[in-house]
Amino acid sequence: MTLLLLLAPLLVCSQHFKLPQDKSFQKLKFQLVNNLIVVPVEVNGTKLHFLLDSGVSQPILFNISSKDSVQINNVTEITIRGVGHGEPIKALSSSGNTFKIDHIVNQSQKLYVVMDKGINLSPSLGITIHGIMGYELFRDFVVDISYAKRTIKFFDPEKYEYKKSKKMETMPLAIRNKKAYVQSTLFLDGIKGLPVTMLVDTGSSDAVWLFENEHIKVPEKHFDVFLGKGLNGLVYGKRTKIKGISLGDFLISDAKAAFPDELSYSEINSFGNRNGSLGGEILKRFDIVFDYSKNQMAFKRNKFFKEPFYYNLSGLNLQHNGMRYIAESIADNRGIVKEDEKQFGDVQLIFENKTKLSLVPEIVISAIRDGSPAHEAGLRQGDVILAVNGKRVHKYQLQDVVKMVNEKEGKRIKLLVDRYNSDLLFTFKLTKLFQ
Repeated sequence: MTLLLLLAPLLVCSQHFKLPQDKSFQKLKFQLVNNLIVVPVEVNGTKLHFLLDSGVSQPILFNISSKDSVQINNVTEITIRGVGHGEPIKALSSSGNTFKIDHIVNQSQKLYVVMDKGINLSPSLGITIHGIMGYELFRDFVVDISYAKRTIKFFDPEKYEYKKSKKMETMPLAIRNKKAYVQSTLFLDGIKGLPVTMLVDTGSSDAVWLFENEHIKVPEKHFDVFLGKGLNGLVYGKRTKIKGISLGDFLISDAKAAFPDELSYSEINSFGNRNGSLGGEILKRFDIVFDYSKNQMAFKRNKFFKEPFYYNLSGLNLQHNGMRYIAESIADNRGIVKEDEKQFGDVQLIFENKTKLSLVPEIVISAIRDGSPAHEAGLRQGDVILAVNGKRVHKYQLQDVVKMVNEKEGKRIKLLVDRYNSDLLFTFKLTKLFQ
């Protein structure tokens, strides 16, 4: 499943993010989860985790529980619209908040709080995500992202010096409505070298999204699919493969592409004359320097450049669904209560009868594509995944389990699931999506 949360631009005024006077840049380690960048952010003293999303104009909180105890200042009610089928949603507008990213500080940040509990990326990513932010960091700094090293550097634009490198290429960025666009070249069946305008979207886990017009048509070989979640609901469309798309002089061949249906995207696409977007599965193949102050980006290919595109060959969408207990035998008789915070937490109770009772994240099938190998094998939405090819899934992160059930064409998958307290084993073969 693709993750995306584009927000319609709103006219607001806010203070800027700043570095201490004695620092010219700030370096952070980030988590790369499903092609998305996750960074730690403090909001009014509370430590949270945000997605770095170049497609969002203002910070949004959407997964706040009572245990987070986040103070929100100067609140009024507003209405916002994003991607997806559905009506605009109500949210809270809050001003005068202090945001800290290590030494980077904004003491008067505006943000939006979405109270709808259905908007929650944590189950789909396998780690807790509290919100998204993007434009104001890109506006205030030169942002150097190394997907290969999982590091990001925020530079003072006035002090940043470009390093000369034959491997590094530079191209213009057009900044419109607080979003960045690049000119690319699209290659489709029967079309060679079609110029297109693409949104640079670090907040989408997908590769390429395209909008149909008189020149851009869905290739004959495609299938209907659920594409992801937007602020205003679910997004559907068609999944396919294109001959290629270029970023500067780099040609990315046989790229995965999606065509969202017009109803999901029509209003968002009205902001600017664009043909689609480049998401994280494309962007992660480069180390990129975004410089909004000079309307340009510099980039070079990295170790992910030739990595094959991820396809959902099984047809399964998986997500976390709370916690479950499992019992395992152990070698000693210690009485221990242990808590280890991984993903959504892992609590272990060890009893004198040499049985370990562990509370682990539960992974369930959240959706199945009609006609897919998993669907034909008899798997159902709501089935709890216990093991993949003999490997107990509670020992792995969600994104690793997703890879297990989609590793390569032709592989046979044995899936052990719990359905109504009965263990059932299903077997299916991963087949080509595009013959």
